[in-house]
Amino acid sequence: MFESAELGHKIDKETYNIEVPKLREALLEAQIDLAKLSKFPVIILIGGLDGAGRGETVNLLNEWMDPRFIQTHGMGEPSDEELDRPMMWRFWRELPPKGKIGVFLGSWYTWPIINRVNGHTKVAELDQSLERAKRLESMLVAEGALVLKFWMHLSKDRQEKRLKLLEKNPQTRWRVTDRDWKHFKLYDKFRVIHESVIRHTSTAEAPWIIVEGYDPNYRNLTVGKVILDAINKRLDDANKKMAEVHAPPPLPSIDQLNILKTLDLSQKIEKKEFKDELEKYQGKLALLTREAKFKDITVIVMFEGNDAAGKGGAIRRITSALDARFYSIVPVAAPTEEERAQPYLWRFWRHIPRRGRVTIFDRSWYGRVLVERVEDFCSKADWMRAYSEINDFEAQLVRHNIVVVKFWLAISKEEQLNRFNEREKIGFKRFKITDEDWRNREKWDDYEHAVCDMVDRTSTEIAPWTLVEANDKRFARIKVLKTLCKHIEAALGKK
Repeated sequence: MFESAELGHKIDKETYNIEVPKLREALLEAQIDLAKLSKFPVIILIGGLDGAGRGETVNLLNEWMDPRFIQTHGMGEPSDEELDRPMMWRFWRELPPKGKIGVFLGSWYTWPIINRVNGHTKVAELDQSLERAKRLESMLVAEGALVLKFWMHLSKDRQEKRLKLLEKNPQTRWRVTDRDWKHFKLYDKFRVIHESVIRHTSTAEAPWIIVEGYDPNYRNLTVGKVILDAINKRLDDANKKMAEVHAPPPLPSIDQLNILKTLDLSQKIEKKEFKDELEKYQGKLALLTREAKFKDITVIVMFEGNDAAGKGGAIRRITSALDARFYSIVPVAAPTEEERAQPYLWRFWRHIPRRGRVTIFDRSWYGRVLVERVEDFCSKADWMRAYSEINDFEAQLVRHNIVVVKFWLAISKEEQLNRFNEREKIGFKRFKITDEDWRNREKWDDYEHAVCDMVDRTSTEIAPWTLVEANDKRFARIKVLKTLCKHIEAALGKK
């Protein structure tokens, strides 16, 4: 796998000096065109061996290119804040927007490799990390990103020689650390794992480009030209229409029976019983979130539902029981310009809370398979692949000891009409009703079909959907509180 990167590739100084000015000019032009078009981001991963010139290459890219349109992220050891979230969170928050270039010195591969070499993890754990990385890259490419992955390689003899040369020079001595020599002693073990990583994660959509790192002239020109050619090719293709993807259709409702129609929407709670139950479960929720062990978990509560189904009222009954210092509410509306410049899950990843906190999403990442699907805001291929991407997202949350509680609040079409009319009549409720609500109502059957598909494809054992019969607001609010307490109790190890 590394044979071609151990041949002793070299570029003489004269050739290098002739090529560099032309390359720099072309890279700057490509950057300007990329920024003007703003249709896709460029994500560059720089990996490889210590002493192979990773840092020098990144520094040179920043020197050659316009700093307004490129940003470098040195992903060293994760901070306490980053350790409080799933591993991918630190990378999601640094993704470049459309029109810009993000360079990652250290990536989602770095720590899985180091942990495996040092014996902190098993082969199965490394394989799981690689699968997560592949799924992330697949999604980024599907969302339009250009992903370039460079692997800087050296033979064992050349790595030793390179480290000694850097150590001998007073101007570069600081680059060589005890960790570099420690890793050198483990060269053979690193090589075996590196080959496995590259073999498993060099895909058609995001292949690894292996570059011999000993000669800086060869290394720099190679990386620069690959980046230039890749950006220019994508710029040329940017206005071409993507081929339509023909995915198998969702299961048709032949007998008109679906999961929503099985709900008993007539369930009610009388006012006196409601007050007693509300006091009981709000008190229980308050005590659960104040337990000492609660600081070791995170809770994400997510609300979806029919328009006017009572999401806001249910959320207020939850927050009334919580310490205001330790919860946040994220209202989700149409994406902003900043959010449209990123993959669709970015705006949800950025709100993942630290341990010991509760975050409530009023609408969520399921917009991709609901409103975006029904209103044709995205292609069929986009919302079809979103099911697996959402399941993967939630699996990463749960794996990090995050409790994910998902509610769909369901009301009948007749009850929705009553609530719409009520909102239009009452002054302090009028702001809740919009023309969009009436338009959505006209597509009731389409939304119902989309909801049923969503539940079928994303109600998993680790993050199940709770369907809430919400024709009676009191009944819905108690069911929400009771369900939330149950999930938190399970996470805290209570029966």
